[in-house]
Amino acid sequence: MVFLEAEMSWNVLISPSQLDRKGLLLRKAIIVRLLEDVTNRRASKEHGYYVAVSQLKAISEGKVRELTGDVLFPVSFTCITQKPMKGEVMVGHVDRILKHGVFLKSGPVESIFLAEKSMSDYKYIGGENAMFMNDHSKLEKDTAVRFKVLGFRWMEADRQFQLLATIAGDFLGPL
Repeated sequence: MVFLEAEMSWNVLISPSQLDRKGLLLRKAIIVRLLEDVTNRRASKEHGYYVAVSQLKAISEGKVRELTGDVLFPVSFTCITQKPMKGEVMVGHVDRILKHGVFLKSGPVESIFLAEKSMSDYKYIGGENAMFMNDHSKLEKDTAVRFKVLGFRWMEADRQFQLLATIAGDFLGPL
């Protein structure tokens, strides 16, 4: 996947128990909460998967929420992200094998489908250890596979991308 650097602005919510007169502890609490928020959000349609916060640009003045006493700090930062691109060649591992295709995982992407139709010379062999096999190789659970991304879509409910892949092409297939 392509690594990108994105400038972002989020609001970080700090509870009253984390507030301190000394700015250093407050800054630390804001950074820790920002890192937790980035981890929990995991990904976005626009930026892809969040890998790491690379630089904290600014922390604006906080606004107190009247009912809870929490303080909302607007924060701007740069973040390293990873986003799948159509036509990109990637490597993944076989996670599940079904009659109609194979599900792969690659890095943070947990749903990559390799359809049986895109594996024209492979035949499905069912059983306890199902696999796809041709004259030269086989695709079974945990096999490393080089594939090309045909397309992808963002799943808001799961906060992740689903990819459609193929192994039709030069230098693609099991490694």
